[in-house]
Amino acid sequence: MRSTLIDIAKGSGVSTATVDRVLNNRSGVSERTRTMVMETAARLGYFGSSEATVGKIRLDFVLPEGTNTFIANLKAQLERQCAAQDGVEFNVHSVEGFNPASLAQKLAEIRPMTQGVGLVALDHPTVREEMRALADAGVKVVTLVSDILHVARTGYVGIDNRAAGRLGGYLLGRLLPATRSKIALFAGSLSYRGHEEREMGFRHIISEEFPHLEIVQMREIRDDRQRAYEEASALLERQPDLAGIYNIGGGSSGIGRALNERGRGTSLVFIGHELTENSKPLLLSGTMDAVIDQNPRVEAREAISLLVNSIRGKVFEYHPPRLQVIFRENIPEH
Repeated sequence: MRSTLIDIAKGSGVSTATVDRVLNNRSGVSERTRTMVMETAARLGYFGSSEATVGKIRLDFVLPEGTNTFIANLKAQLERQCAAQDGVEFNVHSVEGFNPASLAQKLAEIRPMTQGVGLVALDHPTVREEMRALADAGVKVVTLVSDILHVARTGYVGIDNRAAGRLGGYLLGRLLPATRSKIALFAGSLSYRGHEEREMGFRHIISEEFPHLEIVQMREIRDDRQRAYEEASALLERQPDLAGIYNIGGGSSGIGRALNERGRGTSLVFIGHELTENSKPLLLSGTMDAVIDQNPRVEAREAISLLVNSIRGKVFEYHPPRLQVIFRENIPEH
């Protein structure tokens, strides 16, 4: 089946209206965008089937370093699954988290030697420019976990973060009593578009459906468990009647430690993200009430397949990771 305008729009990161203008040779589109759309259309087989013959493929993945257990699990999955691929050479790079200059520098370093890049992208001008430079050099680029719009990329592999934020707000609102209560937000960094989208989704549903809940704090903890512990401890001192916490990113183990030290482990509703070796004990003890999970194994698989197939000129059907809510009673065995 031939690709559609929607497929081409998704693959090139532009609107279907722009794709229509390019394919019908209309004005109002920059030369860079026109070239990108035509290359995506050809790769997806819009003009007919043709598969490029490609030898050894070199892939590079750039992830933030730090104490985020989900990122560590994603790194392990990328390494394991790349190693099992025939004809694929790979490197997984760690850069200083939340530092756009470090990320941009690493992208510039690997540009001459790679064919495909997967990255957890910071939404910053220097990062966007390096992503454009990769695309101009013919490198396929996939964003992981957190997306960047209006930049040439092959695709985004991750959950709908705005929906995830709404889900976090819905869970918190339903688990708390329908009386006026104070709640707080923690985020890794709003320089990640994914974290920003989760915050927006959370705030929207609280405003729409649970107006009796008052957000008294939003702190960025950079996915660091020690910083999360310190911020949560200070928050509990200032707000002893706090009723709920939603943690957008990593660092939940630090928040859980602060709650348990102050005897609030089971009296405060705590919603977070990612089922890991750190969050699982918090669920089992009742310190965390629910975890919104995305599967790092699935994300690694889809990212690798998307890059490999696009480099080889093959059409690939993307299967996005699904949001899953995990409570103590439905923790997976593996």
